[in-house]
Amino acid sequence: MIGPRQPIVGADEDVSRLLPRRARWVPVISVMAGSLTAALPIVADWPVLPPFGLLMLLAWRLLRPEMWPAWIGLPLGLFDDLLSGQPFGSAMALWTITFLAFDMMDNRAVWRDYWMDWLAAAAAILFCLAGGVGLVAFTTGGGHLLAIVPQALMTILLFPAAMRLCAALDRWRLAR
Repeated sequence: MIGPRQPIVGADEDVSRLLPRRARWVPVISVMAGSLTAALPIVADWPVLPPFGLLMLLAWRLLRPEMWPAWIGLPLGLFDDLLSGQPFGSAMALWTITFLAFDMMDNRAVWRDYWMDWLAAAAAILFCLAGGVGLVAFTTGGGHLLAIVPQALMTILLFPAAMRLCAALDRWRLAR
């Protein structure tokens, strides 16, 4: 007698569905919380506040490369675009392109270490910030690339702290 077919774990079913809710939602909520910092009432002449949503996204991607597909940049970028005031679709496109570049880097790299991750994150941060300025200049005619230099330096220097925060959140989310 043949009973109901039992699914093989990971074959027909997404493995992430087997994780508890906390393990699935902590990375997404932490990136969204990082994007929410753009709504803080901070007034400045120059952009000095790092894009914490981007920092958290990059830290999670480099810490757990298998966790997210490349398309996760679309919904998280949409959330960031709605809060940051950037042209609609800029973070969606830039974050997705960054994830695709990281996928290509993972396929070609034999090994990765801390310094290589920091260098990749620095390149991604510069790409996303410069791409944002380029899109603003294209859509509104304003924006200057030198205006983001302090923000870019601060963001690159804060990346190890974001990586540590994601590592602590990762330990908490996977704890039983």
